[in-house]
Amino acid sequence: MLRRIIERFLVSLGVIFGAVTLIFLVLNWLPGDAATLIAGEDASPETVHHLRVKLGTDRPLSDQYRTYLVGVLHGDLGTSYVTREPVVRRLAAQLPSTLTLTFSACSVAIVLGVLLGVLSVSYRGRWLDHAIQSLSLFVHSMPSFWLGMLMILLFSVKLGWLPVIGNGGLLPLILPVSTLGIWLSVPLQRLVRDGMLEGLHEPYVTTLRAKGLGERRIFYVHVLRNAVTSTITLLGVLVGESLSNAVIIETLFARQGIGRTTVEAIGQKDVPVVQGAILISSVAYVLVNLFVDLSYTLIDPRTRLQSLKGTR
Repeated sequence: MLRRIIERFLVSLGVIFGAVTLIFLVLNWLPGDAATLIAGEDASPETVHHLRVKLGTDRPLSDQYRTYLVGVLHGDLGTSYVTREPVVRRLAAQLPSTLTLTFSACSVAIVLGVLLGVLSVSYRGRWLDHAIQSLSLFVHSMPSFWLGMLMILLFSVKLGWLPVIGNGGLLPLILPVSTLGIWLSVPLQRLVRDGMLEGLHEPYVTTLRAKGLGERRIFYVHVLRNAVTSTITLLGVLVGESLSNAVIIETLFARQGIGRTTVEAIGQKDVPVVQGAILISSVAYVLVNLFVDLSYTLIDPRTRLQSLKGTR
């Protein structure tokens, strides 16, 4: 078990290092010059060159990468080209808003996905099952921003129940969380439904029936528990999807957060801020997947047995 934890941790470190390198190379190979953008098109070549020296973009790419890597190892993500504010401080101010949106949306997705999956199996073959499947296909066939626009039109413009934009209080959070949570619940609902339908035909269900257990107890205790356990592996995907879609949702609902800050930084060619935002999202995604992988190993005895066999 300890060996598996160490192996997964080392793999995660390798993935994070690869993400750091890839982010740096991609952003520095993109066309455009931050010094020219900041100084303005009418600035003199001397002014632009002086600004490049000040920003450090006049040095060779290898030197910039070495400096960036050393800074990351020391918790320094650089300084914003535009505001001259430390990137860590700027992103730390936006992180709570993004975390609130992300984890609230994931909670909605888990509750809604499991509930709809159970209802779909309970009424399989009936009109409710067909309605849930059709609605799930309809929701997941559209981008998250399109679903958000429909939510705005219905609950804000037509009904006037909820505000569209804002960060303070609970009401401005309902629409973005609901939009992202509903969109993320679809794959979870399908996984729960398929897992329960498959579980109903497992040999252990026949054994439980032979022992005299009622159908309701078998369905809600044993089959549902096994189906929900298998969905733990999807939690990492949900967090990754919510982090990537936070860029869209925060921009659509004019919410402060790392996603919206990233969009603004891209438009300003503020490379350190973009690097820092993507790096934080990448590290969060890797750590969540590491936690999910280790948790699944602890929860599912079959995985532990496979790990023990692999060490022999």
